[in-house]
Amino acid sequence: MLVQACINGARPVVQHPALSADATLAGVEAARAVAIGAEEIHVHPKDAEGQDSLAPDDVARWLRALREACPGVPIGVTTGAWTEPDPDARVAVVDGWTDLPDFASVNWHEAGADEVAAALHRRGVEVEAGIWDGAGLEAWRRSPARGACRRILVELPDEAADSVRGHAQGLIAHIELDEPSIPILLHGEGRSAWPTFLLAVELGHDSRIGLEDTLTLPDGQTAPDNAALVRAALGFVAAAQRTGSADASAVTD
Repeated sequence: MLVQACINGARPVVQHPALSADATLAGVEAARAVAIGAEEIHVHPKDAEGQDSLAPDDVARWLRALREACPGVPIGVTTGAWTEPDPDARVAVVDGWTDLPDFASVNWHEAGADEVAAALHRRGVEVEAGIWDGAGLEAWRRSPARGACRRILVELPDEAADSVRGHAQGLIAHIELDEPSIPILLHGEGRSAWPTFLLAVELGHDSRIGLEDTLTLPDGQTAPDNAALVRAALGFVAAAQRTGSADASAVTD
């Protein structure tokens, strides 16, 4: 089971002391998560004001800092529409990147997903297909890039723990009918982050954890950093390997 560290997301840096607009400090955070056992990094490059950015200079600065801190570790970035709402402009900035990530996430419920995915593939960047809901699922199913994705991100919103299983398995069932050979990375955010991680362990899918998705450890305490979240996540993986099942009772709603 691959565990990816999602170290920052679109959160304002004031939400947690381990969040920073400084790419070098973010590299330190990423390296600590990798030292615990994270195998990949997902990052949102920031501009000087701490806002998510796809601008070539910002993407280059962040990729260089993270690669220096985490040599050999695959690094992916967001292409979320909030970074550049106009799809044509989003394609243009991807075309202008001077430093290329190993992969990038594309949310298929957003306008321009097919065009952004095509631009990434032209640059040799692999695509993670973000499927958040039924609309995104249908758009991905019609996409010419559908079978060329590195993996599918099944992304659950901040929702009650008792909603996670049905929501996730409904999306997964449709994805596996269309593309049974493409890996699935299942993750949640907020209240659903830890229940979804445990479901991923149970179902044998990859997952991710980090300050993008949750600020708290499974017991509800604030996590000191990304490494602590990865350590807790890998503890669940190790426990499941020992016992043959994920302990869903360890996470409360």
